[in-house]
Amino acid sequence: IKKNVDFLIFLPVLYTIVKKEYIKYYISSFLLAISITEVLSYLVWFEFIPQFHYARVLNPTPFMSHISYNPILAFAIYLVSYEVLMNIQLSKVKRYLYTFFSISMSINMFITGGRAGQVMFFGVIAILFFQYFKGQKIKSILMFSIVSSLIFITAYQSSNIFHTRVNSAVSDIQNYSSNQKTSVGLRVTFAINSWELIIKNPLIGLGTGDFPNEYKKINLKNTPKLPNTVNPHNMYILILAQLGFIGLISFFAIFYYQLQYALKSKNGLIRDIGIAMPLLFLIIMWSDSYLLGHYTTVMYVFFSSFLYKDFEKI
Repeated sequence: IKKNVDFLIFLPVLYTIVKKEYIKYYISSFLLAISITEVLSYLVWFEFIPQFHYARVLNPTPFMSHISYNPILAFAIYLVSYEVLMNIQLSKVKRYLYTFFSISMSINMFITGGRAGQVMFFGVIAILFFQYFKGQKIKSILMFSIVSSLIFITAYQSSNIFHTRVNSAVSDIQNYSSNQKTSVGLRVTFAINSWELIIKNPLIGLGTGDFPNEYKKINLKNTPKLPNTVNPHNMYILILAQLGFIGLISFFAIFYYQLQYALKSKNGLIRDIGIAMPLLFLIIMWSDSYLLGHYTTVMYVFFSSFLYKDFEKI
């Protein structure tokens, strides 16, 4: 209950008070907050201000760790890039400003260490091209392939932290047996051990309270030298272990109904953002439980409160 308080309390409260005419202000307030955070990130990175809280010169993510910061930054990049590409009524000044921030945020993405957010960033590029070139799948795929390859190569060659973390991820997977204590290695171990628990209780799972104790037992048997966990850092595996396939189907239903609502929306902005957000979260939840983490959950709840509200019925 504590972990889902944002859905149980925050979402219903917001859902009842949001207004259609204020949507642009809700999005602008989010982008303003991220812009301020980004500026502070660069100030730490250039060493104009001292390191503080989570922000370090080698990984400048103020206010939250890179695990949460990069996915939120990726979603902000989607929003500002969407305005530049799709909003034909955008003034010249705003278009220049939004273009500047989309570029500066994209650079910021690769001077910080959140790999899930970086994967989400490439998902953002794919979605933007498919939405911009409506119905032109070949052109969308071709443009995504070219642009994403150029960005990846540039970031890999110019960003030490991105270069190092890409190499370490590849090495950890290739040499899993000798790298089990690394970030990627532990995730693989958590997944393997959790799968044994899933097989024992495939339909309804272990329950939300029993997973930690049951994982300790399986970990003691299979990998006694590695740490226990209360979260396998994969949302789908966690849901399967705790609630079984019935729980996983219910979980996917959330995104299904959100996507269905967005697809039917007559408002182009609501439709496109309403499609993008669930798809992006479905990508990053392979590497962590992003709807249990506070910052990313609050962002998801905040946008869900007005993206999927049927204002026409009010």
